[in-house]
Amino acid sequence: MLARANIRPIPRRGLSREESAMYLGVSPSKFDELRKDGRIGPPRLIDGRKVWDIYALDQCFEAFPVDGGEPDDDWKSAV
Repeated sequence: MLARANIRPIPRRGLSREESAMYLGVSPSKFDELRKDGRIGPPRLIDGRKVWDIYALDQCFEAFPVDGGEPDDDWKSAV
């Protein structure tokens, strides 16, 4: 019998640096740049291992500007 994790991935809240970069859609070096200038907050520590909370990453992502103005105006360009 297959383990449940082999059938369906287990969602995780804490991500490594590389996984966090992938989650946001940027390279690890861009992630480091965003960390350095304060646009992404510090990691949590789990026994010395650094992990980023996906909820905090979501907040950082929401703070990035939207290209072309307000998101509510996007529908007007299709009309």
